[in-house]
Amino acid sequence: MDETLDEPPTSAVFLDNCHFSQVIFNNVEKFYVPGGDITCYYTLTQHITPRRKDWVGIFRVGWKTTREYYTFMWAPFPGDLSGESIVQQQIQFRAYYLPKDDEYYQFCYVDEEGVVRGASVPFQFRAETEDDILVVTTQGEVEEIEQQNKDLLKENKELKESCRCLQKQNLGLQEELRLAQEKMKELEGEVCFLQTGNLELRRAQELQAGEMSSAQMNLASVRDQNLKLGKENQELQKGLESLRSSCEKLELEGNFLKEENKRLTEQNGCRERELQQFKEHNQEVSSEKEQLESRLKTTLDRMDQLQAQVLNQEKEMENLVRMDHDKTEQLEHLKEENRQLRITLTEQKEQEEKLEQSVEDLKHQNHDLTKELEEKNYLFQILQQQKDEIDEKNLKLRQENDELLMRLSESPDYSARVAVPLAQVPTQSPESANLLFGNPYYRSPETSAVNMPSVKKCPLCHEVFSDDIGPRQYEDHVRSHILDCPFCDETFEDKQVYDDHMYCHSLE
Repeated sequence: MDETLDEPPTSAVFLDNCHFSQVIFNNVEKFYVPGGDITCYYTLTQHITPRRKDWVGIFRVGWKTTREYYTFMWAPFPGDLSGESIVQQQIQFRAYYLPKDDEYYQFCYVDEEGVVRGASVPFQFRAETEDDILVVTTQGEVEEIEQQNKDLLKENKELKESCRCLQKQNLGLQEELRLAQEKMKELEGEVCFLQTGNLELRRAQELQAGEMSSAQMNLASVRDQNLKLGKENQELQKGLESLRSSCEKLELEGNFLKEENKRLTEQNGCRERELQQFKEHNQEVSSEKEQLESRLKTTLDRMDQLQAQVLNQEKEMENLVRMDHDKTEQLEHLKEENRQLRITLTEQKEQEEKLEQSVEDLKHQNHDLTKELEEKNYLFQILQQQKDEIDEKNLKLRQENDELLMRLSESPDYSARVAVPLAQVPTQSPESANLLFGNPYYRSPETSAVNMPSVKKCPLCHEVFSDDIGPRQYEDHVRSHILDCPFCDETFEDKQVYDDHMYCHSLE
């Protein structure tokens, strides 16, 4: 379609200077059925700032600049212009402006400076048939694919190098883990040794506690005996006093009592000897008591020393347990790091396999495209040869036709046939002027006017009028279909075209 009114802003910028990722076209069909309106859906990313002179055009595939658009529509100005939001837009193309052929086209978003900011996938205008696949590849895309292949190979090498480094680190971590396990075994041996020493100390402490309890029992029994001896000593002292009183009484009684006194004196001597023996025994018990107290003191001191040793050993045990816990946590941390390294290595291997698969797919696609290009070149050569053969045949036919015309001109019958009145020869149309024998379906205006029935028909709405209608009424009817623009004095016959023209004036 030729747009002569309100031309959009275009430029001679080539494809290399365009940014096709700032506007994304959504839900683009493979083909659209002719005769109906189509709706174009697109998304404005945060990388573009829409302006009022932006437009969306339909371009034939293979275009070089934005001046090669087929038709266009002004892009609606979005209401929400927040800087980081993504705006969904849509625009409708009328069926009157759409292409009528089955070539491949694509939507392009062009800003008011004439620079393309986004392009859609190709599509066709045709009736619904089996799905066709069109691969559009330019030289720049092929070079970009090759550059991506090189980048992927380089990234693959870097990933392999990083994989080797990770393997070395993993070996180092495994060696450290082995050393930590050996050290852990040594610590476990030391802990077992300390536990056995602790058990022996506890046994010695229990033996000392038994000896101490037996010593305390002996001491209690000695104290009981000492109390008994004290009571007996008091009783003996009381008896001695009674004897002394009786002796005094006996001395007072006289000689009668001397024998009895002697006897009592002897008894008193025996009592004294017994008392002396009891005193000696008491001293012995006291010495034994002092010895037991000294032994108890030494036992208590040794018990305090053993308790201090036990406390120190318990502290050392706590330190060893704490160190064991720390080593266990370090070991768990190392195991977790090793597991994460293995997971990372597995993910990197999977990513490397995916990259290799994508490289293989790109190679296959490149090979298929190269093969398809060779087939097209071969078909082009075949068609070119067929065209050359047809041109040679046409040249031969023209030469034969010229020879036949020369022979006919020399024949007397041909000159008699040519002598026909010019009034009876039908005039040729401008389109058939270049034809050798003219257009057999063309009739001159005079012949058409003679043979044409006297029926009046509107050229715009095709309404047929009877013969009795006047020329004035017929002209008024035709003029009612013509719409005048109040801004630029243009006239239109189609109401849709007139509405679009007025919309363009409203954007100014």
